[in-house]
Amino acid sequence: MIILSVDYGKARTGIAVCDKNEMLASPEQVITEYHADRLAEKVVQIAKNKQAEMIVLGLPKNMDGSEGESAQNVRLFAKMLEERSAVPVVLWDERLSTVTAHEYLNMTNTRGKKRKAVVDSVAAVIILEDYLRFRRNGL
Repeated sequence: MIILSVDYGKARTGIAVCDKNEMLASPEQVITEYHADRLAEKVVQIAKNKQAEMIVLGLPKNMDGSEGESAQNVRLFAKMLEERSAVPVVLWDERLSTVTAHEYLNMTNTRGKKRKAVVDSVAAVIILEDYLRFRRNGL
C-alpha cells in the first residue's frame, strides 16, 4: 500500500511517501501554500499521482496530549482531504517530529535556506515512519 504523509503547516507543508511494501518512507516535496483550500487540492493531486491508498496527517498535540487550535485546524483539513480525495485520512500524533527533524538536519550539517526548504518534508518522513512502525507491530 502506498501511503502519503502530510506535515501540515501554516505556510509550508511537508509531503512524504512510502513504497508499496511500506518499508521505506521518503521525502516527496514541500508545498508553500497559505490557503487550506488550495493546499488540499495540491495534496489530493499528489495523492492521485502517487496512487496513495491512505493519507497520514500529522496531528499537533500539546506535550500533555491535549489538543489546541492547531489540532482543530488539522482535523478540519483532514475532513477536507477525505472528502476531496475519497482516500482515508488517518490522524497521527506528530509531537516532536519537527524537533527530531531539526536534530537529523543538525547531524547532516544542513543549514540556512536548504534546512528551511527540507525540514517539513523530513518531519513528514518521521511521521510516516512512526505510523509504519505502528502498523508493522500490529498495535
